[in-house]
Amino acid sequence: MNTSNHTPEPDRAVPAHIDLDDPNDSTRTIYRLAPRDEEQALLDVARDYLESFLGKEDCNQRRSPHLRIAAVSTGRGQAAEAIAREFPSTSVLLWYIDLFHQQRSLQHCQIDGSENASQLPSNLSIRCLADLPEEKLDLAIVPLPHRGEQELTRDYLQQCYDRLEVGGTLIASVDNPKDKWLHDQLKLFEKSVRVREHKEARVYLVEKTKPLKKLKDFRCELAFRDCDELVQLITRPGVFSHRQLDNGARQLLDAVDVYPEARLIDIGCGSGSVSLGLAMRDSAATIHAVDSNARAIWCVEQGAVKNNLKNITTELNANGDYTQPGTFDMALTNPPYFGDFQIAEKLVLAALRSLRSGGRLVLVTKQPSWYQENLPRWFQDCEVFPSGRYHIASGIKPSSQIPPTPLSTIG
Repeated sequence: MNTSNHTPEPDRAVPAHIDLDDPNDSTRTIYRLAPRDEEQALLDVARDYLESFLGKEDCNQRRSPHLRIAAVSTGRGQAAEAIAREFPSTSVLLWYIDLFHQQRSLQHCQIDGSENASQLPSNLSIRCLADLPEEKLDLAIVPLPHRGEQELTRDYLQQCYDRLEVGGTLIASVDNPKDKWLHDQLKLFEKSVRVREHKEARVYLVEKTKPLKKLKDFRCELAFRDCDELVQLITRPGVFSHRQLDNGARQLLDAVDVYPEARLIDIGCGSGSVSLGLAMRDSAATIHAVDSNARAIWCVEQGAVKNNLKNITTELNANGDYTQPGTFDMALTNPPYFGDFQIAEKLVLAALRSLRSGGRLVLVTKQPSWYQENLPRWFQDCEVFPSGRYHIASGIKPSSQIPPTPLSTIG
C-alpha cells in the first residue's frame, strides 16, 4: 500500500452534458455501479460470515440478533447497502469523512436497479463524520484500495477495531491478492488473522479478544510563522497536506493583505492554514472556511480554539453554494494543480457566486496557463504572475461600479 490516492472508478457511458461530479444535479442520468474488487470480495466473505453468525444466534443467544455494523467504502458503499437489504435485522452505519462521497453513496442507494432498491433501507444510515461514533459494534467491514493513503487506512482500521465489542469481528480487504502490508497491520491488533483468498483481492477476518491497550493518535500539531505571529495548526489523515504546511498555502498567505471589517471566504480550506493565518492578522476581519471534508472542518475549528480566534466560521459543503452568497470581499482557494481542471473550475465558479460585485478572487497554482485563458471569462482585471515555484492568479468580480481602492495587495 502506498500513499497516493486510490484509482478512479470505472468509466460509464453518459450523455456529454451530464455533470457526474455534481450530486445535486437532478437532471443527470446515473447508473448503479458494481462494487470495486476489494468491496465485492469483502461482501462475499461478509455474507458467509453473517449467515453463519445469525444461524448460531438462533441456537445460543450470545448476543442480540440485531447486529450493529459499521462500514467504510472505496466507492458507493455497495457492500454496506447489500448487507442492510439482505439482513434486515442488522443496523448498518456507512461512514464517510467527505460529504461529496457521502452524497454520491446516498444517491446511489436510491437508484432503481432492483425490485427493492428505490429507497434507502431503514436499517442503513449513511453519514459524513470526522470520526466513527463512540458506539459499540458487533462487526466492522473495511474494504481498502492498495493505493490508498497509509495513515488514513491505519486510522480507519484502528477506529473500527476499537469500537468493536470483545468477541466482535473486523473484516478488511484490499485489491491486491499478494498483499502483506494490510495483513501486518491487522496482526498488530490480534495475532490470529484469518485469510480468504480471491482472484482480485485478499480478505482478512480478525476477532477481537481484548481491548486495545493504547490508541495511536494520528493527528499532528505544528506551528508556522505568519506576519511575526506563530500560528498553531492541527492536521489529520485524509485532510490535504497532513503533517506539513503546504507550500502553496504559504504563497497564498504571502500574496494578500487583510483590512479591518473585511469578509473573506477560504474555499477548500483543508486543515485551515490560510484561514487561521489571515484571522490572526486582524481580529476585525472575518474568515469563513468551507470544505467538503468533515475532518478539515474539525481541524479548522480546533485550530481556531488553539489560537484563541473568534473571527472564523466554518461550513461543511460539497455543492459550492455557500452561506451568504454575493457578500464576501475576497475569496481564496488552492485548487488541484493537475488533471482536467474540472474541480478548479468548480472552485472558481463557487468563488464567483460567493463574492460581492467588485470582490476579488486570489488563488495559487502550478499550472498558470488554464487560468490565464479562462479567468477572463468570469472576472475582470485578471492577473497571473509567478510566486516562488507557484503562480498567483487574481481577478475582480464585475460590477457597474468597482471600488477604486484595491481590496487586497497582490504580490
